[in-house]
Amino acid sequence: MAFCNFKTENIAFIYPILASITMAEKRSKLPVIIGSVLVLLLIGVTALLISEKQTNKELIQEFQLEKEDLENEYTTFAKQYDELKLTVSNDSLSVLLEQEQLKTQRLLEELRTVKSSNAAEIRRLKKELASLRKVMVGYINQIDSLNRLTAHQKEIIADVTKKYNAASQQINTLSEEKKNLTKTVTLAAQLDATNIQVQAQNKRGKTAKKVKDVVKFKIDFTIVKNITAETGERTLYIRINKPDNDVLTKDASATFTYENRQLPYSIKKYIEYNGEEQDVTVYWNVEEYLYAGDYRVDIFAEGTLIGSQQFTLK
Repeated sequence: MAFCNFKTENIAFIYPILASITMAEKRSKLPVIIGSVLVLLLIGVTALLISEKQTNKELIQEFQLEKEDLENEYTTFAKQYDELKLTVSNDSLSVLLEQEQLKTQRLLEELRTVKSSNAAEIRRLKKELASLRKVMVGYINQIDSLNRLTAHQKEIIADVTKKYNAASQQINTLSEEKKNLTKTVTLAAQLDATNIQVQAQNKRGKTAKKVKDVVKFKIDFTIVKNITAETGERTLYIRINKPDNDVLTKDASATFTYENRQLPYSIKKYIEYNGEEQDVTVYWNVEEYLYAGDYRVDIFAEGTLIGSQQFTLK
C-alpha cells in the first residue's frame, strides 16, 4: 500500500540532475539514467495499477454487500405482504397487495441476476425498493384505518345486538305477561256451575231408594253470575260417569272437543246466558243397566270443565 500514493510527478527531481551533468558525462551515463528513469516509471505504473485494482476490488466487495442487503430487504418485503394479506378482509385491497407482492418478487429475481459490478442496476433497484417501501407504508396506514373502522363497526353491531336482545327480552316478557293476562281474562270469563244436585227418580218421580228402581236422573245446577263472560247462546255438555268410568250415552257419535280430544257426552243443553245467575235442570232417561256404586256428573262449556259432582246409588 506504500505505492498507492506514488505519482508520476515524483520523478521530477531527475531533471535538475540531468542538467548538472556535462555532455560527456551525459553521453556515458545516459543509458544508465534512462534505465533508471524507466525503472522508476515502471515501479510507479505498477504501484498505480495495484492501487486501482485494490480500489476496484474494494468497490466490488461493497457492491456485493449492498446487493446482498437489497436481496434481504426484498425478501423481507415479500414476506411482509403475506402477513398483511392475512389481516385484510377487503377483496379489492387483497388484490392490490397481491399485485405489489408479485412486483416485489419480480424485482427480487432481477436483482439476483444482476452482477455485483453493475452499479447502475443496483442503484436503480435500490430506488425501486424505496418506492416499494413508500407504497407499503401507505397500505399499512390504510389497513390500520380499515381495522379501526371495522373495530368501531363491531362495537356498534355489538351495541345494537345488545339493545335488540334487550328489546326482544322485553317483548317476550310483555308477550308472556299478555298471555298470562289473556289466560286470566279467559278464566275469569268462563262459566261456573255450582249447587250441582243429582236425584235418582223412580217411575213415580220420587227419589229411588234402590238402584233397580231408577228410571230417570234429574240434574239441577246453577250457572253463577259473571259480568266478564260473553252473553248469548251457550252449549253445555253433561257427562254421567258410571263406577267403571264408562259414560252413559245414547249415541256413540255424540262427542265434543276437550283438550284436543273427542269425549262422549250424555246430555247436550242449550241456554241463553245474560251474565246473571241462572238455574238449569236436565234429565236423563235410564235405559241402561245400572249397578250400585259411586257415579259422577261432569259439566262442560266451551271446552272447559265448569263443574263436577259425585253421587252414590245403593
